[in-house]
Formats: sequence, structure tokens, C-alpha cells
Amino acid sequence: MLDGFDALTAFAIALATTAALTPLTTRFARSIGAIDQARGRGLAAGGTPLLGGLAIFAGGTVAGIIVLPGSQELHGVLAAAAVIVFVGALDDRVELDPGIKLAGQVVAAVLAVRAGVRVDFVTIPFAGRLQFGDVGGPLTVVGLVAVMNVVNLSDGIDGLAAGVCAISAAALAVIAFDLGRTEGGVLAAITAGAALGFLIHNFHPASVYMGDCGSNLLGLLLGCVAVLGSAKTNAVLALIFPLIVLAVPFLDTTFVVLKRMKYRKPVYAADREHFHHRLDRIGFSTRRTVLYLYAWTLSLAGLAVALRFVPYSDNGGTLHAGWAAVMAGLGLVVLIASVYLVYVLEILKFKRLDAARLRRTRPTLSDEEIDADVVTRFETGEFEAVRREEEELERHDS
Repeated sequence: MLDGFDALTAFAIALATTAALTPLTTRFARSIGAIDQARGRGLAAGGTPLLGGLAIFAGGTVAGIIVLPGSQELHGVLAAAAVIVFVGALDDRVELDPGIKLAGQVVAAVLAVRAGVRVDFVTIPFAGRLQFGDVGGPLTVVGLVAVMNVVNLSDGIDGLAAGVCAISAAALAVIAFDLGRTEGGVLAAITAGAALGFLIHNFHPASVYMGDCGSNLLGLLLGCVAVLGSAKTNAVLALIFPLIVLAVPFLDTTFVVLKRMKYRKPVYAADREHFHHRLDRIGFSTRRTVLYLYAWTLSLAGLAVALRFVPYSDNGGTLHAGWAAVMAGLGLVVLIASVYLVYVLEILKFKRLDAARLRRTRPTLSDEEIDADVVTRFETGEFEAVRREEEELERHDS
């Protein structure tokens, strides 16, 4: 029977192996020309080698073989991981067509599902179990592909995807062990260790990027962890845990995709509307941006863990008033923190910047006219123009 010591062992092996092999993948990426190019939409200057995902894959594979040698589900996950790493590495080198990348994601997800990584039912509060039957497999494939794309789209700044995935996997490991899903817990620990091992080289200023092979791999692993660690249980909140833990990348991707749809752009087209881009445009440094997003992820992960451990109900629908109040308080704190980051740090700070610019150039404008200008620029994404105008004005005044 697997226990916490096995999880810690797997975590340490994955971390050490990934950290040791990442410099080798860096040299390999340079030798074959897999180098990130500045494209005007990211926050990196370009010229950084890709393919760091190969080291993440190696670290996870070594840890999995040592700690989970006889697991059929692990074998399926590793086969799926090999497929998505291969497809991602090709994309890092030659930039594949989006349809080909999607096909690779589907194949990887199908391999995992065929090995037993699938959700056949969910337990709904006050309604009981809902059986999926034959559609459980296809639904799981869709879910795994969705998580892969969510992590892939959020990988746009040094250390962000690796750090968020490490935090998320660690939280899911704790929840999985408490639910008795020990294999899922060990896989989560492996994912956290591999992500953290890579983060040693990827935190700003990054010496290597994970590339599509790494972001898709971490997305696949987190999706499998969510299924094996909680979704395949009778726990009432089984599906809620991964949704809360992964809320930051999910919200980021949702906002970006909806905006692309609003302006009739392809959903796979890259742009500069992610949270990290917006924080950069209002003056945050790369490290400060990443640390704020880490803190947001930690607060949500903490809430998910608390939902499992705080005895706020008897699991039969009866709430314990005191503990329920504690959970409500924790939820309120996380909500306030989320609103603070999204609203105060983005909107209000930008508003002050835009107002200062307008007051200097057009001092007779009313507050209502300034508010209208802020709304227009938010909808059209013209942050950079405001920032550059402000910098020019400050240089002129000095």
C-alpha cells in the first residue's frame, strides 16, 4: 500500500532528475535550433532554448518507474505523455498546424483513458450519483484535452506554468491521499516534483523554456491527477477540488478565449491579453507578476484543501455551524483576494495611469469622460499605448 513516504520519494526523484537533466535538454535544443523567437506577444526577448519538457518527462518517468512499477494506469499515462511530448517537441521545432497539435492531444488523452484514467460517474450534492455510462470515456478525453490547452495557453512568462502546476499538483496530492487515492496522490507528487525541478532553471531570468512539449505534458499530468486523485471517488466535492485548484489558468484561458471570440479572432491565435500580459502593461516586473499569480493559486489551493479537511458538514447534508462559518470566511478571503488581483491591480491601477495621462494632455476632461476612455481601452486592449505615452510624458517632465 502506497503512503506519504512513497509520495515524498517520488517527489524527490522527479525533482532531482528533472533539475539535473534540464541543462542537457537546453544544449540539445540549441543544437537542433529549437529556440524561442520573440513574436511581439510574449514577455521574453527571444533566443531562449525550448524543449525543457523533455527533462520534465524524463524526471516523471524515472520517478514513476521506481515508485509505481506495476501500475497499469501509470503505464497508460506514460504512453500518453510520450505521445504529447513528441508532438509538442515537433511543434517547438517546426510549428505544427493547430489541427495536428489537437489530434496529438486527442491521441494522448485516448491512451490515458484506455488505461483506466476515466470518469464514469460523479456524485452531485443532494442528488446522489450520476452515471455517465459509455460517454464517460469521451467526456474524459475532452476534459484532458481542455486541461492541456489551458496550461499551454498560460505558459507565457518565465516560471509561471511550472510554478502554478507545482502548487496545483501538491494540493491535489494532499487531497488524493486523504481520499484514499494513493496512486493518484503519488502521480500528483511526481508532477509537482518534476515541475519544481524545472522551475529551478525556468524562474526569471529563465535559461530554458518548457515549450509546448512541457506545457502540454504538465496539462496532461494534471488532468490525469484530477481524475485518478479525486474524480473517480464517491466524494461529493470530487470535481470541485481540481476546478478550484486550477481556477487561475482556467479563468485566464476563459477570459482570453471569450475576448478572441468577441472580436472574431481564431481561438488558437496568440495575443497579449493573458493576466500576465495585463499585469506587465500596468508596470509589474516579471517576478512580481509571477509571484502575485503564485499567491493567487496558493490561496485557491488552500481553499480546496480546507474543503476536504475542515469538518463543516457530516457528509449527509447537515452543516456544522461553527466550521461552516470558518469555511465561509476562508471562501470570502479567497474571493476578496481574487477580486483584488483582477480588479484593483488591473483596472484601478490602469485607471490611475490613464487618468494621469489624460489630465496632462486634456486637463478639462470630466471624471465621466476619463471613465469612458478607460472602458474603451480595456475593450480594445490599448494598454501599451497608454503606458508608452505615460513614459514619454515622464521623460519630458524630467
